[in-house]
Amino acid sequence: MEGRQLRPIYDALELPDTKYAEEECEKLLRKHPNHYGAQSIKAFILARSGRPNEALLLGQSVLNTPSAMASAHVQQGLSLAFRALGRPREEIMVYTAALSFSPNDESLHTKVFKTAARNSMFKEQHHAAIQLSKLSKQQKYVWWLVVSLFLQAKHSKDDVSAPVQLKLAERLVEKAVTDGQLTSTEELRVYLDVLDIQDKHEQMAEVMADNGQLAAMISNDPDLVTQRINLFIKIGAYNKAIMAAIAALESRDNWADYKLYIEAVVTLVGQAADAEAKHSLVAGISSNFERWAGVRGKARGAKLAQVALATRMHEAGHGDIVGSPEALIWDYLTEFQQKAICYSDIMQFIVARREPSVLEYHQAQLEQRLPAARDSATNSDDAAQAWVNLEKIRYLLQALMGETDPKAWMAGIEPLLKFGLGSSQARKKQPSCSDMAFIASQRIIQAAFLAYSAADQREQLHSALFKALCVLESGIQLNDNSFLLKLYAIRLYLYLSCYERAQTIYDTLRIKHVQLDTLGHLIIGHGMALGCFALDMELCYNGVTFYDRFQSKMPRDIEAVYQQGTYSNVQDFLEFQSNIVHSVQRECTHRYALRGEGFEYGNAKETLARWEEADVSSIEHSEQTLSALHDNRDVSVMGLLTPKDMAQWDLELLTQSTPIPGHDFIRAFSLVPQVMHYLVCADIESLQEKLSELTLVVDNTNDTLSRQDVLFVRGIIDVGSLYIQASDPQNEIDDQLSRLLSVIRTNLPSNELDPSLFSLSSDGIRNLSAATELFTYMLALKHALSAQRLPAANAVGLALSQLRKEALKSVNTLRGWVDKNTRALVEEQWLAENDDDIFADVKRFVVGSQKQTTSMVTKACTTSWLRSVKNLLSQWEKCSS
Repeated sequence: MEGRQLRPIYDALELPDTKYAEEECEKLLRKHPNHYGAQSIKAFILARSGRPNEALLLGQSVLNTPSAMASAHVQQGLSLAFRALGRPREEIMVYTAALSFSPNDESLHTKVFKTAARNSMFKEQHHAAIQLSKLSKQQKYVWWLVVSLFLQAKHSKDDVSAPVQLKLAERLVEKAVTDGQLTSTEELRVYLDVLDIQDKHEQMAEVMADNGQLAAMISNDPDLVTQRINLFIKIGAYNKAIMAAIAALESRDNWADYKLYIEAVVTLVGQAADAEAKHSLVAGISSNFERWAGVRGKARGAKLAQVALATRMHEAGHGDIVGSPEALIWDYLTEFQQKAICYSDIMQFIVARREPSVLEYHQAQLEQRLPAARDSATNSDDAAQAWVNLEKIRYLLQALMGETDPKAWMAGIEPLLKFGLGSSQARKKQPSCSDMAFIASQRIIQAAFLAYSAADQREQLHSALFKALCVLESGIQLNDNSFLLKLYAIRLYLYLSCYERAQTIYDTLRIKHVQLDTLGHLIIGHGMALGCFALDMELCYNGVTFYDRFQSKMPRDIEAVYQQGTYSNVQDFLEFQSNIVHSVQRECTHRYALRGEGFEYGNAKETLARWEEADVSSIEHSEQTLSALHDNRDVSVMGLLTPKDMAQWDLELLTQSTPIPGHDFIRAFSLVPQVMHYLVCADIESLQEKLSELTLVVDNTNDTLSRQDVLFVRGIIDVGSLYIQASDPQNEIDDQLSRLLSVIRTNLPSNELDPSLFSLSSDGIRNLSAATELFTYMLALKHALSAQRLPAANAVGLALSQLRKEALKSVNTLRGWVDKNTRALVEEQWLAENDDDIFADVKRFVVGSQKQTTSMVTKACTTSWLRSVKNLLSQWEKCSS
């Protein structure tokens, strides 16, 4: 009967047609007001429709009706509702209430377990596992219990109970081993984790012994083999570690095993009593490396291990026993320089030893080889790749030797450009050509920042970066799959305030899913800074959608881990889930989305309603919550040819147009909506509190916020202060209002002075965007004053009306100037002839053989600037006091 009554609702949800499903619920509830099945499904519909308060109220009402919980339809609808609301405790209460009617229902106990597991409720998970192990003799429930005990102990703050829980987990596993019930490597990993967290490393070694009961299982799992070697080192059994490493490397080529083997040998060398013993240890490992180097499929790993051994021995003070790491590096290069990964292999070892004499040795070796490699590059793909690797080493050595002469960085640039962009190999999309174009662009960018580092040289810097951009775009035209060329093109377009083209290139990267968290910082937020808030909002919403979907999908993956018995993934999944849920980029994306909504035009009623209804409690942050955030953003994708500890040669850092947002940004733009909420709600006490917090943030940013963000946040502080002053009719507001209007006017385009290409590509658009954004918040202030019938509303309204007229005139003038003049100015100023120009070779190349691409880049810049200015003009046209 109940199922037939609910069928139309289920059918509507399957379509899916939420609106029709809600109508069917209402129809059924009009006939049967106490139909708990319909009420529970309605709660779910409300939760899915963005009405959480109504959903929670209705759901709790049904939950508090014990008799209702006997229905499977109620259980299903209500559990889905609480899951959609993110209320796991209430979801568990649904199953617990249902168990009062069916205490031995295994499926209900399983639901309790999985709900607890996917929400890191380890205590509830543990109790559910106990009930399941009592109800059923299935061995999987024993492992569910063991994992639950382990997780509860690991994350417990109770120093008394945790050891007891771990001991119980250990006993359960030991019984499983005795009974022959430990049958998979996943279960073995759980056993090892339980021992490891108790620091029972000797016992772990016994479990993992070659002749142990589980030896066969371990030998067939590469990760466990490596773990065993590492364990022997951890307990000081270095000879056992060496024997285990040798056995492993005889049958496979695993870099982690090589490193552990080297570490064990170097440690024993340090402990050896005499020179003979030291030499014997080194001779043994060197002999093995030589032997493996002759085995097909192992040569690269073994040869690189020789380099690693020599480098590690020198670090440990035993360099007299081994040969020169530098000679081995060049031996390795001779053999493997035709491989694209060769530079990545040896870079770490070159960087490890930076003594002048060592670097001079490398430089001498490079100078011997480079001319021949350059001359033979067109002979074959392998020869071209060898030249690329040597050019990367040349770049690295210049940085390590502290080269600051931009002319030295530009030396030999022409052959790189011709091969990378103008050769027949380049037209055939040979990968080494894209690499060479990338190296050439890196050299140009590096030279630009070294040549024009002073504040009064930024106009020349922009000119040089524009040429680098032409090189990057030329490379992209030849090879649209080059990720690195596109990353730097995005960076330079944003540096020159050209958002539209940067965003177009970003779209071609097809960044999605978790990459939105690791790489979203490359573009998200830049549109708002450059007047393209609609495009930026779309990216923000994509990011927000990813995070929301992740929160619903990842728990299902955690459930699957238990169902499939892949227990070793539990901790990884929980850590991954925590890192994404508590992600710095997630918080930044949400704050940008909120910020973009402040840009959206609405009438007075809509604007006030938006701020009044804002959920400000969910975006509050304390020092504790900020410190718990995890920064997953990946800057290593920028493909640096130098180590990260060299700031002057760190192109990832140098090419940032604004600081990458972090804690200060999150804190500031969490407070801005709170300020506006309390302002609109006339809560002066809370407003004053938030203004004080915001002032503290902006006064202590230490350059972690962009200049425009600081300008905007200080403007919001002034808006809040002006409201407080105006809330008392006896107070004068003229001075405060004038200061605030002056801030906006100062950042509008001047009607008296002609704009310049440099001002436009540096701060001009950014300042205008910040001023425009601040004006929209001043409109909200004016609407609030009017709604609260405060006398100051009229003065503020008149002042804003006059300011809007001025802005429309100046921004419209700027639009006409950009449309008419910028293309010619780019050609006259950024591509002009200059006898002293260290970038003359680049200029000749890009306006010669790459003329078409250079024209395209010029058009992309001018079109992007024009789009930004038009967007901002449109915003001023929409905004009316």
